[in-house]
Amino acid sequence: MTLGWQEIVELLRLDLLSYLLLAVLLGGGIGLQRELRGKAAGLRTNILICVGAALFTQMSQTMAVLVGDPTRIAAQIVTGVGFLGAGAILHGKGYVSGLTSAATIWLVAAIGMAVGTGALYEASGAALLVILVLGVLGKFESYLRTRQEISRVELELAPDPNLVVEVEEIVTGAGLGIEEMRSEKQRDKIVVSVTMKGPKRLQDKAKRGLIQICNTFTITEDE
Repeated sequence: MTLGWQEIVELLRLDLLSYLLLAVLLGGGIGLQRELRGKAAGLRTNILICVGAALFTQMSQTMAVLVGDPTRIAAQIVTGVGFLGAGAILHGKGYVSGLTSAATIWLVAAIGMAVGTGALYEASGAALLVILVLGVLGKFESYLRTRQEISRVELELAPDPNLVVEVEEIVTGAGLGIEEMRSEKQRDKIVVSVTMKGPKRLQDKAKRGLIQICNTFTITEDE
């Protein structure tokens, strides 16, 4: 008995293989851009996420014949990717890094799910847009960072350690980064020196908040 091409495709699941190969290409395109930028979630990570999301989505549709709900497995992809994204985010004193990598992981999973459902044009278009955003806007973002100002302010606070914590919260809450922060207790006061980095508009906002909690406010350096 000679098998036709259609029977061979169905037997070997060549349609699924083609979907997975496309997921490799799309996830690899995004992952290559991240790899060239020296990010932890690089080429292999994004490929695996995209292929995994596509395969899970395809399997959910296949299993729906028996289970009846093709969205159950697909919904869990979002939860699982959320854990991966959370692991890519790093918190430090005055800064948060890894948000772009976490968002990229989330988007690559969405692209993989689109491939798994057969929305190949939509997945390809989304991958292209992601690469453009990461590449072109990344350079523009770097240019904006070079225009950020650095200023150092010195505050005299009441002898309450909670006020030092409040100073940090005011600066970071205004959207600024803290380059350096020092505090020293002097008799009946605490002297805090903070070096802030960010746009002038946000620095002015932070300074207005700092003035309200300190006894003396001095801008010792403004570049």
